[in-house]
Amino acid sequence: MTTVNKEGIREALREYVSKYPSQNKAAASLDGTSAGTISTILAGKWENISDEMWRTIAAQVGYLGFTGDRWQVVDTQAFKEMTEVMRDAQQWKKVTWVVGEAGCGKTTAAREFARQPSVFLIQCSEDMRKSDFLRTIAQTVGLRSSDFPVRHMLIDTAARIIRTKNPLLIFDEADKLQDKVFHYFIELYNQLEDRCGIVLLSTDYIEHRIRNGLRYNKLGYKEIHSRIGRKFYELDPTSPQDVRAICVANGITERKEIDKVVNDAQDYDFDLRRVKKTIHIQKRTRR
Repeated sequence: MTTVNKEGIREALREYVSKYPSQNKAAASLDGTSAGTISTILAGKWENISDEMWRTIAAQVGYLGFTGDRWQVVDTQAFKEMTEVMRDAQQWKKVTWVVGEAGCGKTTAAREFARQPSVFLIQCSEDMRKSDFLRTIAQTVGLRSSDFPVRHMLIDTAARIIRTKNPLLIFDEADKLQDKVFHYFIELYNQLEDRCGIVLLSTDYIEHRIRNGLRYNKLGYKEIHSRIGRKFYELDPTSPQDVRAICVANGITERKEIDKVVNDAQDYDFDLRRVKKTIHIQKRTRR
């Protein structure tokens, strides 16, 4: 672990902590660390901090310095749309479900927006139970709740969010949540209505799932559909111009090289993960 890495992690940690009203609450949102460790690192007194602890913190606060040059995020059309949707939901306490193609930059835009105070990004997964779902939210907003009953956890988590100034919850890959967890999202919404903005992100598969749920009158689907305003916000697809801007921002400036990246992206539905990989290949072939 180099000094440069440690300095970079400290700055990323400082930015992360600034989102929370106290270091204790920031520490509660992180796995495997404590407020004391955070204070020590921020003070630059890290002689006794293990490399493992540095890596644990780095992975959770968004430090990317281990992978060489930091990837430069570009304001693609989808990125701009996402940012406006999240800002609007936060300001007006709205609930919006955003859908877009895999690899269009939804997660990247959410991560960037979640650097701001009072914005909390929750990563959803298909193996989440309702207790996992609530504990993840509770931890993200800085509440330690490992031993709380589910109902107690819901009430305490909602109360913590409501006490936060201008809060916004962002649920990434929300379409992966099982039906039972969907039902608990309704409970959470009922606690937070008009008090917290909520943005859910997924591919357009969720539209098919919701339609089927409504068609077969499955429990909870009418409520979910109502709470998102019976409409999804569909992002514009990534364009060649977006890919060109990403190339330039990340060190690919020769016309021939840019054209290679754009042509490759076109073959893969302009998936930005593929674009990132192709840019890396172009840089590597220069050496």
